[in-house]
Amino acid sequence: MPNFETVTVETDLLIIGGGMSACGATFEAAYWAKKHGLKVTVVDKAAMDRSGAVAMGLSAINQYIGWAAGDNTLEDYVKYVRQDLMGISREDLVYDIARHVDSSVHLFEKWGLPIWKDDNGKYVHEGRWQVMINGESFKVIVAEAAKNALASLGDNGRLFERVFIVEPLMDGDRVAGAVGFSVRENKFYVFKAKATMACMGGAVNVFRPRSVGEGLGRAWYPPWNAGSTAYFTIKAGAEMTCQEVRFIPIRFKDGYGPVGAWFLLFKARATNALGEEYMVTRADELTKWAPYGLAKPIPANLRNWLGMEDIMAGKGPLYIRTEEAIANLAAQYKDDPKAFKKKMKELESEAWEDFLDMTISQSLLWAGMNIQPEEKSSEIAAAEPYFIGSHSGASGAWVCGPSDVMPDEYKKHWEQIGLYNHMTTVKGLFTAGDGSGASSHKFSSGSHAEGRIAAKGAIAFILENNTMPNVETAKVEEMKKTILAPMDLYEQNVKYSSDPEVNPAYIKPKMFMFRLQKIMDEYVGGVSAQFTTNRALLERGLELLGMLKEDSAKLAAADLHELLRAWENTHRLWIAESHLRHVLFREETRWPGYCFRADYPDMDEPNWKCFVNSVYDPNTDNWTIKKVPVVNLPV
Repeated sequence: MPNFETVTVETDLLIIGGGMSACGATFEAAYWAKKHGLKVTVVDKAAMDRSGAVAMGLSAINQYIGWAAGDNTLEDYVKYVRQDLMGISREDLVYDIARHVDSSVHLFEKWGLPIWKDDNGKYVHEGRWQVMINGESFKVIVAEAAKNALASLGDNGRLFERVFIVEPLMDGDRVAGAVGFSVRENKFYVFKAKATMACMGGAVNVFRPRSVGEGLGRAWYPPWNAGSTAYFTIKAGAEMTCQEVRFIPIRFKDGYGPVGAWFLLFKARATNALGEEYMVTRADELTKWAPYGLAKPIPANLRNWLGMEDIMAGKGPLYIRTEEAIANLAAQYKDDPKAFKKKMKELESEAWEDFLDMTISQSLLWAGMNIQPEEKSSEIAAAEPYFIGSHSGASGAWVCGPSDVMPDEYKKHWEQIGLYNHMTTVKGLFTAGDGSGASSHKFSSGSHAEGRIAAKGAIAFILENNTMPNVETAKVEEMKKTILAPMDLYEQNVKYSSDPEVNPAYIKPKMFMFRLQKIMDEYVGGVSAQFTTNRALLERGLELLGMLKEDSAKLAAADLHELLRAWENTHRLWIAESHLRHVLFREETRWPGYCFRADYPDMDEPNWKCFVNSVYDPNTDNWTIKKVPVVNLPV
């Protein structure tokens, strides 16, 4: 194996990631760092311009409150999130993001993002909380602002791209930075920091996807997101929450194109193959999930559930009636053939642009399957499960909220280490976006705002804990050896078989990922199991994951790219185990349509209206799981 140079970087604040929350954190941190002469270092495994979930673009900003103009109140948004998450949300965090998110949206527009406006100059809404954008370059615009802010620090601001962070560095119970490697050069990086922000996104490809074979890699969420934030916070010993809550979006089948614009803007109907509107024919099912099933808007998981029931009843496939929606919108012009034709072309263009702004693969699929949305319906289907804290999922770290609205019951978690907004239960470790749990529905704009909130908290922590943690050289060398071991293993054993992909001494990253996906799909409620599981399946799945964890020591890498893939899949393994343990612990079905416990098929409000929180102890290799009460804000 070639020699790897060890590069050591010392900084005050280390921001890991390049997505929306990391960009928000970088922008905000630079402002406060400049005032206090602090150093800010950003590390991204990709390139910030096209990093994270917004990489391909978006056609809408999904969180905009408009509270200053009186469009909505902050309390309205808190109640909306409470409703959609079936009563389980950190309302102090949701409130805090809601009161800051509009400023991020206004910054996006200032930086050059085209936001649709009506004749009166007001934002065009897709739904109550969503505003329409021409967002193919959304991420590029936001990244440019973050990089400019970092550059304003001069030598105190540094950006490292194409560097993958593997493990947290610890100084006792305080985070001391992180270690990783370049995916372009033979360099091993040691980042020492007074505070660290983990903003590496959520996880995809933990479960077997619907798209396999030639479609492998096509997913709703970015295929390169490997659960690195959760791995980092879990391994650091941070308390995690809502790890049982996976998100399963309903999307255009196979291309994963967005359905939001069709439902909210085009007012399209979803039906089964018989033309029945399952949200109408199965409305009685919603009473079983009261009070959440009886209030508007109906939670996303319940909308999924009613469609899944039609599928299980043999009434599939499901369709979005695109041709009907377009015809209905153009109908007001039917007496003027010229105006009608013009409106039809306008609506057709908007339909295609919705995909071209954010899911180009869906446009290619439409073209390849001879589908014209104004003439023919398209199939929709539930995707495989994802782990995100920013959309309708809720998995992530248990973080400190704002001191003015955080309930006293939560404050006790931070009595010993201080109340710093968005710090995890590990001293000096902060997170945001997909990394912070139980504060759903922040999406792109809310993740950016939450990154800003967390960065301000991190700078405050640094100013009051302004000493560099101790990092043991021997420990770093041990970590370097472990992280580079897959390349050693490959080099030592590759010649013992005629095919380097198949070898009795090691396992390659892709085959390891397939094993993980098969376990999760079959035992933890994936696509092939109709998202259903039970105790016996989960316990068997945990046993198989234990064997896979043993085999992770035999991951081999032929080059830097495979070394990256090896560690990405180790990260996926850890979020998979965390998820399985949480699902096993929660003895009820609270989110049908996301996950169904066949042995506990009902929601149990008296016993399980609570958070499920866990802590992994790296010293004992044990997990502790407990209930934490849900405290509602007085809204």
